[in-house]
Amino acid sequence: MLITLSIILENPNIDVSFALQKGSGSRFEVAQRQQSKTGEDLCFELTTEVKPDKNNPHLADFRGPFIQGTPGERFIYLNIGKYAGAADEPWDRRLKIPLTGISMATANDNVHLITHVSGQGKDGTPNCATVKPFVGWKLK
Repeated sequence: MLITLSIILENPNIDVSFALQKGSGSRFEVAQRQQSKTGEDLCFELTTEVKPDKNNPHLADFRGPFIQGTPGERFIYLNIGKYAGAADEPWDRRLKIPLTGISMATANDNVHLITHVSGQGKDGTPNCATVKPFVGWKLK
C-alpha cells in the first residue's frame, strides 16, 4: 500500500534551509530544499509504502527512501542548514518526526496523512531533535 505524508513546518526561521533527508548514514541526499522568506509555513510531501508492523499487525510500519529507524520506531528526518545542503548556513541540525502510533485502519491505501510541527525551538533557533510535543498524524 502507498500513502502520502505531508509535514507542515510552522513558523520556520527566515532564510534557513530545510529539506527532507533521502537515505541514511553519510550517503544521504536532500530533497525538496526550501527556505521561508517571510516566516510562512513550509510543506514537505512524500509518498511511502506501508505494511502491518510484524510485532503489532494493528500498527503501520513504513518503508521507503525517506523513512529512517527500525520497525516500531520509524521516523522522517527534516534536515536543517548544512545538513539541508546549505554549506554557508551556521546550522547543522535535524528534526526527527515520528511515524509511531499510526494504525493500519488509518493507513489505508492512497490515504493522505498530515502533521504540523514547529519550525522554531523555545530559544528561537531552528527546531531540532525529536519533535516534542508531537501532535501526531491526522487524515488530510
